[in-house]
Amino acid sequence: MTLNLILGQALNGLQLGLLLFLMAAGLTLVFGIMSFVNLAHGSLYMFGAYFAATIATQSGSFVLAVLLACALMFVLGLLLDVAFLRFLHRRSHLDQVLATFGVVIFANEIVRVIWGNAPIYMDAPDALAGAVNLFGLNYPAYRFAIIVVGLLVAVGLYFLIERTRMGMLIRAGASNRTMVSALGVNIGWLNRLVFALGAALAGLAGAMVGPIMSIEPGMGEPVLILTLVVIVIGGIGSIRGAFFAAVIVGVVDTLGRIMIPIWLRESFDPAVATAVGPALASMLVYLMMAVLLAFKPEGLFPIKARGA
Repeated sequence: MTLNLILGQALNGLQLGLLLFLMAAGLTLVFGIMSFVNLAHGSLYMFGAYFAATIATQSGSFVLAVLLACALMFVLGLLLDVAFLRFLHRRSHLDQVLATFGVVIFANEIVRVIWGNAPIYMDAPDALAGAVNLFGLNYPAYRFAIIVVGLLVAVGLYFLIERTRMGMLIRAGASNRTMVSALGVNIGWLNRLVFALGAALAGLAGAMVGPIMSIEPGMGEPVLILTLVVIVIGGIGSIRGAFFAAVIVGVVDTLGRIMIPIWLRESFDPAVATAVGPALASMLVYLMMAVLLAFKPEGLFPIKARGA
């Protein structure tokens, strides 16, 4: 095990964590403000990837594809909430889970009808096809670009939440939505804007992941599970918690999948290590969540205690 291997995998973990943050930021606000459990958030990620791949193929511009995918997902999120999800806002969480699970099934079938079952592959832009030198390590330029974009979005969300009037209303709504509504704020439209923002961030994550993963029906469900883990660890409704939890989950998951099999091979038969290692690595994030929640049941940065 070399230092370059550890550094490279740590950067991969940071890249995964920032993609998870793009997913978790919108979903934690939707849950924190609207108290709405949206299992279809992964489908928004999937549609963002498909939109970006289609636009990139037609236009030849990766940047245009990402920007238009985000804009389309913002509009789609707004329309989805106005036309359908708003009727679920005052229903029980069980109703929301069942209804949005139905949306997931419907979205996957729509994707199969429009784009087919075969995976779609998206090329990275030529400007990011090479590598960058980081501390003597040649790291893929596109993956580094994902890290940069994730950090820029995190900074942008910080200023939105902490330095703007809309951010003040979002934080207040996450703490006491009844009081915000009593003060004359149209909580319905605040909910819709938050939901649309979350959809745009999920679309951005899907668009950015296109060049490093295959785009296929159902691709949103696995990432949704990790996103929910991030939200629980960070604290429901907390953007700051989502950021730190996403980075922790990304790094722990990535390093665990590499290092646990290596450590097992040093102590056990290689065949046993090969069979057991991946299973233990896949459990590591959930074990970490269980231990953390035993000591901090409300997550790292609960909004009631820390404000945002």
